[in-house]
Amino acid sequence: QVQVVESGGGLVQPGGSLRLSCVASGISSDYYAIGWFRQAPGKEEYEGVLCFSNIDGSTSYGDSVKGRFTISRGNAKNTVLLQMNSLKPDDTAVYYCAVSLLLCGSRWHVANRMDYWGKGTLVSVSA
Repeated sequence: QVQVVESGGGLVQPGGSLRLSCVASGISSDYYAIGWFRQAPGKEEYEGVLCFSNIDGSTSYGDSVKGRFTISRGNAKNTVLLQMNSLKPDDTAVYYCAVSLLLCGSRWHVANRMDYWGKGTLVSVSA
C-alpha cells in the first residue's frame, strides 16, 4: 500500500526559505510522479506547485513558483525535497505531496489525476 508523508512546514518571514520533504513508501516501480499541491486558506481549489517524474527527473513548475521553488531527490529512496525560497505571504497554504502512477504530462496540475495523497503540512509566511 502506498503511503505519502510530508514534513517541514512552519512559520517563516517574507523573503525567507523553507524546505519540505515527502516520503512515498510502498511504490514498487520507478515509473511514477510526485506532485506538490497547495490549498490556500479559505479556498477550495488545489493549486499545482510542481510535478516531478521519477523515471527521468523532469519537473514542471507552476507559474507562481518558477524561479523560487526547486525540487531534488532526497538521500532515502522515494524521497523528494521541496526547497522554497523568496517566500511571499501569498505562498501561505497547506502543502500536499501526492503520487501519480503516471508521469507528469501536460495536465500535471490537475489534482484529481494523483492517486495517493499525504495529509498536508502548513506553511505560513508572515511578518
